[in-house]
Amino acid sequence: MSPFIISHEHPDWFKPLFAELEKKGIPYKTVNPTQHTYAIEEAAPNMSLFFNRMSPSAYLRDGVQGTFYTLNYLKHLENQGVRVINGYRAFTYETSKALQLMLLQQLGIKYPKSRVINHASQVEAATEGLRFPIVVKANIGGSGAGIEKFDSIDEVRHAVNNHQIDLGIDHTALVQEFIPARGGYITRVETLGGKYLYAIRVYTTGESFNLCPADICQTTTGQDLVRNACALDAPKNGLKVEAFTPSAEIIKNIETIVQQSGIDVGGIEYIIDDRDGEVLYYDVNALSNFVADAVNVIGFNPHERLVEYLEQQAVLKGEDVAVV
Repeated sequence: MSPFIISHEHPDWFKPLFAELEKKGIPYKTVNPTQHTYAIEEAAPNMSLFFNRMSPSAYLRDGVQGTFYTLNYLKHLENQGVRVINGYRAFTYETSKALQLMLLQQLGIKYPKSRVINHASQVEAATEGLRFPIVVKANIGGSGAGIEKFDSIDEVRHAVNNHQIDLGIDHTALVQEFIPARGGYITRVETLGGKYLYAIRVYTTGESFNLCPADICQTTTGQDLVRNACALDAPKNGLKVEAFTPSAEIIKNIETIVQQSGIDVGGIEYIIDDRDGEVLYYDVNALSNFVADAVNVIGFNPHERLVEYLEQQAVLKGEDVAVV
């Protein structure tokens, strides 16, 4: 059997996946998309399946060069007929918050009121018609990176005049209403193969934008999650998590989003606006990390389901699967 190829650059996030592959005796290899090369004319590589785990937040770890490179390489692999999990279309949405909202608009699914800008000089004009507080979100972020909150137009002007607006690595950003979370939580729904897998509520103060489930290491009852299930660099952010089951309508909306965006393994986040009770979908994640110590939080190990899915995809192709 050819190995699964798993492409990733984070040192800790995918250790539970590797452990499950090793437990089942499935051969795999890893590649680092931030230090990689390929030949345009080469034959299809020896892999059963390629699993794209490149993170948009890699630029925080000296990996900015992996982002746009990965888009090119995914298209190259797909042109060769390789089964790619979270391929070119999925990663295109992963690397553009603007495209995510355009998809939601097309699908008639509600999201926070937003504007798209490409220069700091446009932030003030973009706030017209928005309710404060607002946030400026880099189009390519990840793990809460590149998000700044402003409570007034004076704060916006001060930041612009002092060159404190960072539009991120593609010089594009959203100017978006900050949504006060009813109940003090957001909900993250994980999907696999285009279908609902599980959901969690993440309780936040509203001041932290890093809601990565692998970085949340405490339940709402105060129980500390097994530390080796959390990323070693997980911040002490005080976030707490609990299992939750959304309504059938919300699950349907989320399955529609991931199916239309080509996301094989992904998480969607939504929030209930405390001002009017509207359910707003605001983040589409193709790089979706399962919650730390999942058995204690949701009652099962999602990595087992993930590896089963990868095996099924390999069998459907009639060839071995590679995860990078």
